[in-house]
Amino acid sequence: MKLEITDKITEEDESIIFKELLGYNLERIEDKNPRDLGIYLQDQAGQKIAGLIGNTHGNWLSIKFLWVSEKLRGQNIGSDILNQGENIAKERGCKYSFLDTFSFQAPEFYRKHGYKEVFVLENYPVTGKRYYFTKTL
Repeated sequence: MKLEITDKITEEDESIIFKELLGYNLERIEDKNPRDLGIYLQDQAGQKIAGLIGNTHGNWLSIKFLWVSEKLRGQNIGSDILNQGENIAKERGCKYSFLDTFSFQAPEFYRKHGYKEVFVLENYPVTGKRYYFTKTL
């Protein structure tokens, strides 16, 4: 056996490790059918100006990204998109939501929407914080 250590991960290397882990997981996990969830707001030219990217899997909505163009912030667009995502998740049978956000992003926004802090990664990546939130839908 040979141990290789690198700071240059190739797509092939990542694919091999992911494929093997996925195979292991799929033999054991109860719900094998996660579904993507994308909600996009577009301007008249068809450019995305806000959106949510995540997925639903079993009981959980996982929100990966929620973004609103800076010129549109403060107009409840983020709230509307978040609420729509949660409603779709409930229609898909989800009972909970999960997301993470940095201290300079939107922890107060998510608290305002009923998310509860379950963990904070301090000093991330150096002096900030990374918050992990859940919510019962």
